[in-house]
Amino acid sequence: MMTALTKRNAWVAAPAWCLILAGCGFHPLYGNNGGNSQLAASFSSVYVEPIPDRVGYQLRNDLLDLFNATGDAGGSAYRLKLSLTENEQVVGLQTNTAITRYNYMLTAHYELIPAGRTDPAKMGDVTTLTAYDVAAAPFLYATVTAERDAKDRAANELAELIRTEIAVYLRAEAEKTP
Repeated sequence: MMTALTKRNAWVAAPAWCLILAGCGFHPLYGNNGGNSQLAASFSSVYVEPIPDRVGYQLRNDLLDLFNATGDAGGSAYRLKLSLTENEQVVGLQTNTAITRYNYMLTAHYELIPAGRTDPAKMGDVTTLTAYDVAAAPFLYATVTAERDAKDRAANELAELIRTEIAVYLRAEAEKTP
């Protein structure tokens, strides 16, 4: 339970922290920095190349949603090329050696290539880990559904990580140009 003194201190401390952060040059990544931010327009001009397999399809759709992009290569300022590596590892065994749980690791190598160039301006690797349970014998469809859900969650998390890394790069590029 907060006392009146603690509440008053919180109201005094919040503006003080805002002033400190403003003084050191902090600004939000997706925020509008004096009306000069073009991050949303930069995102929508990124063409995400098709990625093979179901998880690649899901990752591409998640990126298109996050970038608010159409998926059309025409007029794009950047091309995003991705390759995926999937790995499943048994982490749960019963005494009769029946598998009860898997870890699913998804790694993406990405290259952000400006239009008209062949060398990437930004590249990196991101990895995510999800897990799913294996259902007992009569409920095999539950295992298939759990595996699919784990892969979808991994693709979604990778999309968020890639978006953040590219946002940092695009923001830095936008600040270089007047």
